[in-house]
Amino acid sequence: MATTPLMQEFPELSRLSRDDLEDLLNDHGYFQSIFHSLSPVKQLYESQAELSTANEAIARSNLSLQDRLYQLRSETKDAFDEAKALEARWKVLEREHKELYQRFTPQFLLMRLRHATTDLDNASETLASSFVQSSARLNDASDVDEFIRQFREMRKAYHKRVMWGDRWAAGQVIWHDDQWTR
Repeated sequence: MATTPLMQEFPELSRLSRDDLEDLLNDHGYFQSIFHSLSPVKQLYESQAELSTANEAIARSNLSLQDRLYQLRSETKDAFDEAKALEARWKVLEREHKELYQRFTPQFLLMRLRHATTDLDNASETLASSFVQSSARLNDASDVDEFIRQFREMRKAYHKRVMWGDRWAAGQVIWHDDQWTR
């Protein structure tokens, strides 16, 4: 009998007679029993069983990691939510910082100095007017001494503020922003 490619690939079939081969084609049960007894098919089933066992082991391993994965996912979500909340809080704090820092900018401080100078000038003039109006009723020299002391202190402070404002306007006052960040 000549060897065919089928016989070369499946040498187990070479021992079958022609009648057996015809029965093999006609009888499905016989075909199945011969087919499953072939070495390549057995090897294929063994490989499939090994792969199935390996897949089951991987699946068991994955299932054993599932709870930890869910826990990590929850922790990650919590950390992300916390980070988002902190980011929102950062924006609020940054805005508050900017508003607070605005009160200490050189321009704002100069404006406050000018307002305080004007207020002090007005207060000292009010004190002097009040003293002049009530001077007819003053009997005590201590009242005059007290007026002079208060008026001198107010005018002294007023003139200091005027000098500081003039120096500032002349560019003789230098502000360093790094003072505020220490």
